[in-house]
Amino acid sequence: MHIHILGICGTFMGSLAVLAKALGHRVTGSDANVYPPMSTQLQAQGIELMQGYEPAHLQPAPDLVVVGNALSRGNPAVEYVLNQGLPYVSGPQWLADHVLQGRWVLGVAGTHGKTTTSSMLAWVLEHAGMSPGFLIGGVPQNFAVSARLGETPFFVVEADEYDSAFFDKRSKFVHYRPRTAILNNLEFDHADIFPDLAAIERQFHHLVRTVPSEGLVIHPAGEQALRRVVDMGCWTPVQTTGDGGQWQARLLSEDGSRFEVLFDGAVQGTVAWELTGRHNVDNALVTLAAARHVGVVPELGIAGLSLFKSVKRRMEKVADVQGVTIYDDFAHHPTAIATTLDGLRKRVGSAQVIAVVEPRSNSMKLGAHRDGLADSVVQADRVYWYAPANVGWDLAATVAGSTVPTEVCDSLEAIIAGVKAHAAPGTQVVVMSNGGFGGLHGKLAAALAE
Repeated sequence: MHIHILGICGTFMGSLAVLAKALGHRVTGSDANVYPPMSTQLQAQGIELMQGYEPAHLQPAPDLVVVGNALSRGNPAVEYVLNQGLPYVSGPQWLADHVLQGRWVLGVAGTHGKTTTSSMLAWVLEHAGMSPGFLIGGVPQNFAVSARLGETPFFVVEADEYDSAFFDKRSKFVHYRPRTAILNNLEFDHADIFPDLAAIERQFHHLVRTVPSEGLVIHPAGEQALRRVVDMGCWTPVQTTGDGGQWQARLLSEDGSRFEVLFDGAVQGTVAWELTGRHNVDNALVTLAAARHVGVVPELGIAGLSLFKSVKRRMEKVADVQGVTIYDDFAHHPTAIATTLDGLRKRVGSAQVIAVVEPRSNSMKLGAHRDGLADSVVQADRVYWYAPANVGWDLAATVAGSTVPTEVCDSLEAIIAGVKAHAAPGTQVVVMSNGGFGGLHGKLAAALAE
C-alpha cells in the first residue's frame, strides 16, 4: 500500500512514517519545513520527502493519505484530497487501527516530560529484555530512532493532548486506549486550541475513561489538576508518586543525578545517571511504577535508568568550543525553562549560565505564557530572547522586569554577537526552542571557534 503523509516532519508524523515503512508499506510525505533530526532519520529509512504541499505530490493518487494536525482547510494538499475524494485518516487513528490493536499500550501523558519519560520507559523495558515497540516525539539516544514496531505485545506511546486533525478535534491520546497510563503533570498549554485548564482536564478525563479496570493509572500525588481529573471518575487502580505518594525519591545529590527510590516506604535501590533536575527524578518515579505494572521489578528498572542517555534536544550537549559548552534544549514553556535551568545550575554551581530562548510554540505566539517568562530564567546569569518581527506581542516589555541581565534580539547575528562577547571558558550556553532556530547552535559554535 502507498501511504502519503501530510506534515511528515513533525515528531509524531515522522515516527508514524517509520512504523508504516516497517509494516511493509511504501511511504512518502510532504511538509512545509524539512529539517533535521527528523528529515535525516526519514531519509535514512528510505522515505521520500517533498517540500511544500503541492497537489502534484498526490499524483498518482496514493492508497491512503494520513493528515497531520498542523494542516487545516485551505491548505492546497488538503483541498486536493477532499476534492478528489482520496481516502484519508488522522495520524492517531491510523496508529490505533494498524499498530496498537491487541497490544499492551503504555501511554505517557502530561504537559511536560512526555518525550523524556516515554524514552525512559521504552529503555527500561528494553533493558529488561522485553523488546517493546514505541512511538516517541523525539529521538531517544539509547535507540537512535523515534519509533519501532517491537517484538512483544508491549508498546510505549507518547500520549499527546493536542488535537488529532482538522476533522477530529479530540485529543490524540483518546485513540490509544492504554492499559498502563502515566499522567505526568498538568498545566495550561496549547492556548491555540484550549480555552482554559478545565478544558484540558476534561480531555485527560476522556483518557482516564478508556483505561481498563485491570489497568493502572499513575500520577504524582501533589498535582492538583490531575487529582481533579481522577476525582471526575476513575474505574482503574491508581498509584501515586512524589511527596505523599507510594513511590518516592530521596536525593543523594542536589542536582538529581543520584537518588534513592522508595516504594511503600521500602528502599528499592539507587539511580545514578547523567541527567539533572528534580523534574527528571519525578519522570523516573512514574517510569518505575509503569515498568513494574508490566513485570519489571524495581531493582531491574533502576539498573536500566542508570544506563539511560536522555533524548536528542533535551539538554543535549552539542558543542564544546574554547571551554564553552553549548546545549540544545526543547523547553518552550516557563515551567520547563525553569526546571531545566535549575537542574543545570545545581550541576555547575557558580559557573556562568547563558540562556538563549525562542518563544516559538503556538501558545507562546499567542502570549499565553508571557507572565511566567521573566521568572523562568532566574537561574541564568544572562538571557537572550529571540523576538523576530512576527512575534505578535511585546516580548521586550514582558521581560523588562527580569532580575537577570536581559537582551531581546531580532536576529540570530545579534544573539551570536552577545553570547560571544560574554562567554568565557567554563560558560554553559543553553539554547531553548521547539524548532530548528535557524541552525543557531552550529552558527554559535562556529563563531566561538574563530
